[in-house]
Amino acid sequence: MTGRLRIVVGVTGASGAAIPLRIAERLARIDEVEMHLVMSPAAHRTLSHEAGPNALLRLFEKADRIYEHEDIGAAIASGSFPTAGMIVSPCSMRTLAAIANGLADNLLVRAADVHLKERRRLVLMTRETPLHLGHLRNMCAVTEMGAIVMPPVPGFYHRPASVEAIVDHLAARAIDLLALPIAPMAEAWQG
Repeated sequence: MTGRLRIVVGVTGASGAAIPLRIAERLARIDEVEMHLVMSPAAHRTLSHEAGPNALLRLFEKADRIYEHEDIGAAIASGSFPTAGMIVSPCSMRTLAAIANGLADNLLVRAADVHLKERRRLVLMTRETPLHLGHLRNMCAVTEMGAIVMPPVPGFYHRPASVEAIVDHLAARAIDLLALPIAPMAEAWQG
């Protein structure tokens, strides 16, 4: 691996666009991290709708490398390209189903599949509610394969004062789940 920790961030069209923006902002502040970004076509629309017309540019500015969704020959599609982990945020139920069933028909799913086969950390911030049995079975399947399913459920025990505080805590927890050799980002519960 290079001297920097390569982190892949995948963004789908599910609701929750503020979270990958915050993940990217946090990762960009870590000198040791090199962020590789891949987005589904629907993510572009959701990001603009939920986070404003300049959100896509803000996200792109934080990435070290940006890949086209259909470029299944990109570096992150290969196990020979070492990474320190991947976060899919938000993770749509379509993307979850594709990962759970090995349907690597686009770069985002292929990169997630590579993380599973190479036994690397894969954090899926699944975004849907309520859940039906198919969703739950797909979550079980990816967990059995080694992924970490982390629905963006707020931790109210820290008494967040704003939506921004909730988003920040979720982003920090997702990054912490990668187990990078850095100090934890999320505020720990003190009892």
